[in-house]
This record gives sequence, structure tokens and C-alpha cells, in this order.
Amino acid sequence: MYQDGDFLALSGVQHFAFCERQWALIHIEQQWSDNLLTVLGNFAHDRAHDDAVRERRGDVLVVRGLNVRSESLGLSGVCDVVEFSKDDSGFPLRGEDGFWRPMPVEYKRGVRKEHDADRMQLCAQAMCLEEMFGCDIAEGCLYYHASHSREVVKLDSALRGRVRGAVERMHQLYGRRHTPKVARKAPCRSCSLEAICLPGIPQRESVEAYFARRIKELK
Repeated sequence: MYQDGDFLALSGVQHFAFCERQWALIHIEQQWSDNLLTVLGNFAHDRAHDDAVRERRGDVLVVRGLNVRSESLGLSGVCDVVEFSKDDSGFPLRGEDGFWRPMPVEYKRGVRKEHDADRMQLCAQAMCLEEMFGCDIAEGCLYYHASHSREVVKLDSALRGRVRGAVERMHQLYGRRHTPKVARKAPCRSCSLEAICLPGIPQRESVEAYFARRIKELK
């Protein structure tokens, strides 16, 4: 179990899954820069949090901006939306009749991605909710603004294992205050931290590598 001072930001799971260096620049070095994509992303999240705290839709209770945490993962953050559905096998909620079961819904700019960064963040939210409410959550949803569509995500053991592995490495890097080296990839072009990260600049050659190369050239 992690202590409060060791908790990391839940939102960092998505950053880390997308790019370990991006996560370190934001969460260790405290560097950030907006571009059009991040502004649109922030707008999407603002809309998700912009209504009443609770909203009833039949047998579904919609809660926005719910604070969540997990002592076993050492994560804390905010869920965009959590939908509580009436379920006899669920649990009681303060101020509500009956029993309820939660499902996280994460709002994202753009369209469905091939990589699992968004899915891993959603899964981490569900794992926090499970620990808080003592329940099991089988699936969650990603809502993409560009396509106005939902993707239902199965929160299986493989995805949960990837989340645990990523979070463990996040804690290791954060404890060492270590920022991974630059590794140029295609997604770098859309990253708001490209100018800070400087992925286009080649890495400086080490002293050992320089002497080894020079000795080889002289032979």
C-alpha cells in the first residue's frame, strides 16, 4: 500500500502508455505546453464536468467529476463521468434508494485509437472505483467527441496487468526522478511537448562510444 505522499496522478497512466518520456516531462519535470489538440481535449473534459454533480436518467445515475483513489496502485485523480446503474447485486449510495453498480466513462477528443493508452487510463479508473466501493467492474466506456460514439472496453486480466506494470514503472521512475531518453516516433508530430522534448535532435555520443569509434577508424 502506498502512502499519500507517494500517490501519482491517475491521468498520468494515459501519458505514460502513450510515451514514457512525455509522462516524465509532465509529471516529474513539471513541463507542459498546449497545442490545438490539447486545447480541444481540455474543452471536451470541461464539457463532461460542466453539469450538475448528479443527474438521473431512468435507472442510471450520472456523477461527474468524481474523485477516486487506489492505495494499492498509488494513484489518485478524477473520473470524467461515472454511471451508476441500479443493480440488486450492487451496493447502497448515500442519498439514493436501492443498490447501484458503477461504470467509468472517459471523454476523449478525436476518434478511437489503435494503441491502448486511453483504455489503460479507463481501466485504472475502474480499478480505483473497485477498491473504493468493494465491487467488480467488468467494462467501461470511452466517449470520442469527433465521432460522437462510445467504445465499450472490456476490462480483462490482460489490460489490468498492463496497467499494473505501467504504474509500477511510473513509481520507479518517479522515485528516481528519471526522465527516459528521446526516442523519435511518428506520434511525436502531434505531441504538444515536441519543442520541449526535442525528439528531432540526435542524442549526444558518449565518451566511451566516441573513443571506440575513433579507435576503429584509425585501425
